[in-house]
Amino acid sequence: MYTSDNPLKLGILREGKTPPDQRVPLTPDQCVLLQERFPELNIAIQPSAVRRIRDAEYAAAGLNMQDDLSDCDVLIGVKEVNADELIADKTYLFFSHTHKLQPYNAQLLAEILKKRIRLIDYELLKRPSGRRIIGFGRWAGLVGAYNGIRAWGERNGSFSIPRAIDCLDLNDMLSTAKEVKLPENMRIVLTGHGRVGQGAKEVLDHLKIRSVHPDDFLRMDFPEPVYTHLDVSDYNRRKDGDAFDMSEFIGEPMLFESTFMPFAQRGDLFIAGHFWAEGSPFLFTRKDMRHPNWNVKVVADISCDIDGPVACTIRPSTIADPLYGYDPKEQKECAATDADGITVMAVDNLPCELPRDASDGFGQELMEHVIPLLVLGDADGILDGASETTAKGTLNEPFEYLSGYVRGGQ
Repeated sequence: MYTSDNPLKLGILREGKTPPDQRVPLTPDQCVLLQERFPELNIAIQPSAVRRIRDAEYAAAGLNMQDDLSDCDVLIGVKEVNADELIADKTYLFFSHTHKLQPYNAQLLAEILKKRIRLIDYELLKRPSGRRIIGFGRWAGLVGAYNGIRAWGERNGSFSIPRAIDCLDLNDMLSTAKEVKLPENMRIVLTGHGRVGQGAKEVLDHLKIRSVHPDDFLRMDFPEPVYTHLDVSDYNRRKDGDAFDMSEFIGEPMLFESTFMPFAQRGDLFIAGHFWAEGSPFLFTRKDMRHPNWNVKVVADISCDIDGPVACTIRPSTIADPLYGYDPKEQKECAATDADGITVMAVDNLPCELPRDASDGFGQELMEHVIPLLVLGDADGILDGASETTAKGTLNEPFEYLSGYVRGGQ
């Protein structure tokens, strides 16, 4: 049991991945509030030259700055920690990108086991209902929608606005977007009703773009820019013609087929904010994009599943170079503004473009739902359920399927 005389020492890691990530898991004000709320908690900050929130801001808040975090009990960051920087016999929280057997992180997980580290993966933190507790999804949606609007202007030469990362903050980004004048007959398709899709919707609503029902989007013309927000049942149907059932779609996606094409033939900009599970129907194929009635000119693929359901997403793009083109006829990459191609925005780390705002939002969720469990105890087993590994250097039982994956990284 932690007390004010024997506190839990929490260390905030500097981000070590390349390219550097400017986000933080907790802001200075949040650290101060947590220490006030929990006298049995002591927070240390590892200095960093790349954070958008500078070391001086943490120091000015009276927080302890220390390069060596080996005296901490729990270490938290955002992205993966470099394997050679892991400290043995600690608890770590970060996005590890390992539970889906991502090949590039097998060696990282092997090192975590070797050093007897308990890894709690943010992505696996779930309420008893199964709903994820924290994430950067909203921020991916906000930036992704903005980038889609920006891509439209770049492709058509009709306007040019700064990258989101060059904006001061979210308010600056939204104010910049609001100055844009879209074509009067522009039609936008948005998928996804989770955090990503709702974040994208915030941008479209802020721009006062009219929302219309999917049926009206397909059958009516409008004298103003409009968007339609599609649910899963709007672009999927059972192959046998029976009624759509969401539980069936989740359990047996092979029984379904995509009905997205009518929207691709009416839309100009497609913002992909949906979750796609392996085995689910592709929204559209490369053959679909060669159909003479295909109309979508710009795709902002926030979900960024490579060679997946959005067939023009053939690779991720970067914050520095966010756009590329896909030529449906030649089935290969082309210039982003090529008239015969589809302009694709597929940045796979979108929240990094609003590091201060995204950090603040993420930190609020950590303060409310995660840090109290570390300090006071995890009665509902939420942390245990998100622990891929144990302090004994073994895989936690639900993640024993990763054993072969780990052997490949040794």
